[in-house]
Amino acid sequence: VALLIPIVEAIGAAHRAGVLHRDLKPSNIIIAKDGTPFVTDFGLAKRVNVTDASQAMTGINSDLASITQSGAILGTPAWMSPEQAAGQTDSIDVTADIYSLGAVLFAMLTGRPPFQGASPLDTVLMVMEQDPPNIRMLNRGVDSDLEMVVMKCLQKPQDLRYSSTALLAADMKAWMNNEPV
Repeated sequence: VALLIPIVEAIGAAHRAGVLHRDLKPSNIIIAKDGTPFVTDFGLAKRVNVTDASQAMTGINSDLASITQSGAILGTPAWMSPEQAAGQTDSIDVTADIYSLGAVLFAMLTGRPPFQGASPLDTVLMVMEQDPPNIRMLNRGVDSDLEMVVMKCLQKPQDLRYSSTALLAADMKAWMNNEPV
């Protein structure tokens, strides 16, 4: 959790600047020799033309500038949000990155992504149609509050996820400090 908090905060800075990463996954996070984590590979990022930071944080996507085609599935299936998996590019907002951050934390706690199918298509279908496995069934050492944080990130409906990285980071910090989340 301590390792992921700076990543969550970095993605929050990107969101406030009007950038959605859209391809967050473990291989796009590098750790320096001193232990500092960094987000890499903004190759699928989408620039959101916003007039102020609050619009980027709430996910209002107007006047999108993107090199991608509408309806194209972009990202890595095991880490992408359901709306990305469905190719719903117009509905992708900050909550898609929050979903992916939850998938990364899921993998950090269990050693595997939330969904892994026999093929990329199978994985995409699982992301869209199935609930992730219970984290505590895969790792009994994960406490229920931390599991709740991860599962809130991985909600299928976007409005049930954290609405900003600030809220996610606050719950992660609260958990680290043995405070209620």
